Amino acid sequence: MNEIKQKSWFGRNWPWVLPVGGCLTVIVLFIAGVGAAIFGVTKAISGSKPYEYAYEKATTHHAVIEALGTPIEKGFMNSKSNYSYNNGETTISLTIPIKGSRNSALIYVEGTKDGDDWQYSKLFVDIDNNDISDVDLLKEDL
Repeated sequence: MNEIKQKSWFGRNWPWVLPVGGCLTVIVLFIAGVGAAIFGVTKAISGSKPYEYAYEKATTHHAVIEALGTPIEKGFMNSKSNYSYNNGETTISLTIPIKGSRNSALIYVEGTKDGDDWQYSKLFVDIDNNDISDVDLLKEDL
C-alpha cells in the first residue's frame, strides 16, 4: 500500500495566506502608528502649561463653578487645538472641553510664549445652553 502524504494546511494555502496576512499586518501597523501619534500629540498638549493654567483658572472661577456645578472634569481633546513653533516663536490655540454636574462648556485659549512665560490674548469659557455671556478668565474673579 502506498500512502499519499498530504500537505499541511499552510502548504496548501500559502498562495493566499501570505498576501492577505501581509496586507493585514501593514494595515494594523498603520492604524497603531496613527493611534500612537494622536495619543502622543494629545498627551503633549494636555500636559502643556497653557492647558493646565486654563483648566485651573476655569475650575476656580466663581461664575464657571456656579454655571457648571461641581466637580468640573476635563473632556477629551478635540481637533480644534494647535501648538506651533515657528522662527523661535511658540503659539498655542486650544479648545478644552469641560463638564460639571449641571452643564458643559469649552475653554478657549490663545497665547504666545515669550522666553519661559506665556502671554494670553484669549482665555475664556463658553458655557453651553446658557444665556450668560462668555466668562473671561483674564479678568479678575469677583
